[in-house]
Amino acid sequence: MALGWAIVSPGHYPEYTFAPSIRSAEDADLVAVCSRDMGRAEAFAQRHGAPAAYDSLEELVKDPRVDVVFIASPNHLHAPYTKTAARAGKHVLCEKPMALTAQDAADMIRVCRAKGVKLGLGFESVHHPAMKKARKLVADGVVGAATLVQAQYGGGVRGAVAPPARSGGLNDWWRTPEMVGGASAMMALGVHGVNALRFVLDQEVVEVTAMTDGHTQEQPLEALATLLLRFEGGPIGMIVCGRRTPDLKAGVVVYGSDGRIVMEGTTGQHIQGRLEVVSETVNSTEEYEHREMGTTIGEVEAFNRAIREDTEPCSSGVDGLRVVEATTAMIESATTKRAVRVDRTAV
Repeated sequence: MALGWAIVSPGHYPEYTFAPSIRSAEDADLVAVCSRDMGRAEAFAQRHGAPAAYDSLEELVKDPRVDVVFIASPNHLHAPYTKTAARAGKHVLCEKPMALTAQDAADMIRVCRAKGVKLGLGFESVHHPAMKKARKLVADGVVGAATLVQAQYGGGVRGAVAPPARSGGLNDWWRTPEMVGGASAMMALGVHGVNALRFVLDQEVVEVTAMTDGHTQEQPLEALATLLLRFEGGPIGMIVCGRRTPDLKAGVVVYGSDGRIVMEGTTGQHIQGRLEVVSETVNSTEEYEHREMGTTIGEVEAFNRAIREDTEPCSSGVDGLRVVEATTAMIESATTKRAVRVDRTAV
């Protein structure tokens, strides 16, 4: 039988991307949805063919049809919701960022391990074939020793100096520092960049220097952020993320001592874009035809395989924790105007 998935907090992303991805994936059925507003839960369930709707997570996790809980709630609820689901024996795929603090993220990992359930993170871009190929090319030394890596995630509205204010309903929490976690563009976009560079290099971040247009008393949350990262093996990383960059070309680049790998348009929910490799041994270009929701469908199917085969998810709880550590270092750096060493939390 297909694994039963439930969605917690049915907002814009579950509505237009993740629920359709579950329905399109192999070995997955959307069986339940949970919202604090029962009418909203029932309407979402009806639109997407889910047989059950709940206004209580505690009631949802009692449903024997539910094998996996996808948590898309406001950031500050990720930790308690994950632990509630895990204690009921449900596997958890949690949206990014994993948690607001490294301690919360570590606690999530420990509870899931203790209950024998899988914990994955919603970093869908690592399921793009270009990302997987780039990781292998770097590991095989095709571009020599990696020296500089770059990632850009962002967007905006042409003509708008500042991003349009979010308004109404559940979107309001993105403007509340305590709920979003002390950063805005970083939590929504930059975390993908950190994880993408970690994934391609297979190395951890050890130092962060950040500059943003926020993190002041007058403007606590940023709409644009730049980061410099030092990785444990020596490469330097650069990340740009923001909502004030309508013409930002999204992508990831790896420069090495013997060449470069360029990924353009490979950072979203769809499989598309191109991969260019220029080196002493490989010179090639691959174009990827557009596949709607290709990376998120791949994310669902990969998580199901991890459950079936009892392996770690491609983006695991530990991956989420390491990104949280880099993110909290970014907030500290932007606030204090200095470089910050990344503390590694044992789990």
